[in-house]
Amino acid sequence: MVYGQVFDMLTYPEEFIGKTIRMQGQFSYYHDEQTGNYYFGCIVKDATACCAQGFEFQLPGDPVFPDDYPEYGQEIMVTGTFSTYIEDGCTYCTLKDSELEIMGP
Repeated sequence: MVYGQVFDMLTYPEEFIGKTIRMQGQFSYYHDEQTGNYYFGCIVKDATACCAQGFEFQLPGDPVFPDDYPEYGQEIMVTGTFSTYIEDGCTYCTLKDSELEIMGP
């Protein structure tokens, strides 16, 4: 059910802007070699674990990677404000001003 809700948020983002979102999933990140930017995400798998969806999240302040982030694939809980932004003509969803909790070891 969580996977379905995430899918809906990505499909109809305008309905969720400004809402507080809390989700548990696996930590992931992407480094854009051209721009040097890092993008951090919380990934949720569907019930059969064949598909995955997730959200980018942004921590407040000036966090440093990798010091202020968990290990890739670690289980996390993220709480933030749903927002969108446009980059290179594409609209992306993100959780702004997020709190990050590491779940387990």
